[in-house]
Amino acid sequence: MPNIIELSHVYKAYQLGPISNPVLHDISLSITPGEFVAIVGPSGNGKSTLLNLLTGIDRPCQGDVQINGSHLQRLSEEQLSAWRGKNVGIVFQFFQLLPSLNILQNILLPMDFAATLNKRQRLERARYLLNLVGLDDQAQQLPGQVSGGQQQRAAIARALANDPALIVADEPTGNLDGTTADAVFELFANLQRQGKTLIMVTHNESLAQAASRRIALFAGRIHEDQYLNRAG
Repeated sequence: MPNIIELSHVYKAYQLGPISNPVLHDISLSITPGEFVAIVGPSGNGKSTLLNLLTGIDRPCQGDVQINGSHLQRLSEEQLSAWRGKNVGIVFQFFQLLPSLNILQNILLPMDFAATLNKRQRLERARYLLNLVGLDDQAQQLPGQVSGGQQQRAAIARALANDPALIVADEPTGNLDGTTADAVFELFANLQRQGKTLIMVTHNESLAQAASRRIALFAGRIHEDQYLNRAG
């Protein structure tokens, strides 16, 4: 089976005036479909930058980023936006739900932008996703009217709206208490069992150890790459 993620000799630096600040050095990485990968490491060592490259939010200075058959650096910004909407679901630490839309409307929004389903199909899928994350009874609530854990569940449902092959999460449990974090992690594990590929940045080592693979970044390089628990 082809790799869903293929990074080859990726280098990324940010220009600060006359100074070039390197963040990632010679990253080569292959990830197969269905893996649940936890990315760990101290702050400032390139974890979020790596996620930004995987989602096409940022571009490498050198090297190749291939996701689900697409070489991202070859796409225009318009092409990248369309590609991202169909291929990647992104989950943020602080949920990023639109406060003026109810939970159901937040989940419908990515499908409205992608326009791959008709209105009835979008509503059916949104309700299916609400059921999947256990929010059937919260559809009409605004984000501010539900708990942080429920907001993160809604954000995961939104990330799944267009049935992307890849789910990317940046500290998705960092703003939650331990019990709620465990519940959100179990939801990710269930998605892996359904065949989704998940990449999660986390500072929570116990959660990282429960993923199927743990990659540690240090000083912008892959310091460790361990296979842990297999799906099933």
